[in-house]
Amino acid sequence: MAGHSKWANIKRQKARVDAVKGKTFTQLARAIIVAARSGIPDPAGNFQLRTAIDKAKAAGIPNENIERAIAKGAGTWGADGAQLEEIRYEGYGSGGVAILLEALTDNRNRTAADLRAAFSKNGGNLGETGCVSWMFEQKGVCILLGAVEEEELLEASLEGGAESYELTQEEDTQGAEIFTSVANLENLERTLKEKGFKVTEVELRWIPNNTVEVADPQQARSLLKLIDTLEGLDDVQNVTANFEMADELMSVEFS
Repeated sequence: MAGHSKWANIKRQKARVDAVKGKTFTQLARAIIVAARSGIPDPAGNFQLRTAIDKAKAAGIPNENIERAIAKGAGTWGADGAQLEEIRYEGYGSGGVAILLEALTDNRNRTAADLRAAFSKNGGNLGETGCVSWMFEQKGVCILLGAVEEEELLEASLEGGAESYELTQEEDTQGAEIFTSVANLENLERTLKEKGFKVTEVELRWIPNNTVEVADPQQARSLLKLIDTLEGLDDVQNVTANFEMADELMSVEFS
């Protein structure tokens, strides 16, 4: 079973040198609100909500903030009338690199204007719907922390309906990422846990079908600065791109 998490590798490498450290409280709370609104406001029966809550807890969000977000999604907290909607945006970075963004917003015009400005100031452009999404495929991913026996992982992955897996190594920390269809993600998570694996995170991830090699330092700087800017916007939940980059270029200081 072959692995295919090149963009995830880039994200992990980038996190060591940039100023953006994961999702903000606002972004994670919004994800909980939308999950609670799209299904029942009970994590036991709402896989999307349970996953959003787990990420919020891992980021250190207080339980009272989580409960408030669930209540807002269920319509039992406040009356601000703000309706968040999920929107996917697409565009290009320097050198024609494809960029896919997922946003939660209560104002489409504001979000589009912010994204357009971020792209134009960093050598890219916001495109039309469908311009790059065909280059990506969405998968469910279970992330494991700690050393694993590959033979046991292979057996559990096959039993859980996984499509592939990849062993990971970050400094002294080992782990693995197991990929499956979106519809099978909950089943895979349950199977892995039943087999004794420590599932630290479950997520949906866009996987590029093909990648662009970036070797020019100036282009690397431009792309990383663009990703930084996009991830810094409150409305943006996730950014995915289809470039590969050498480790040394990840350490380029932003100007």
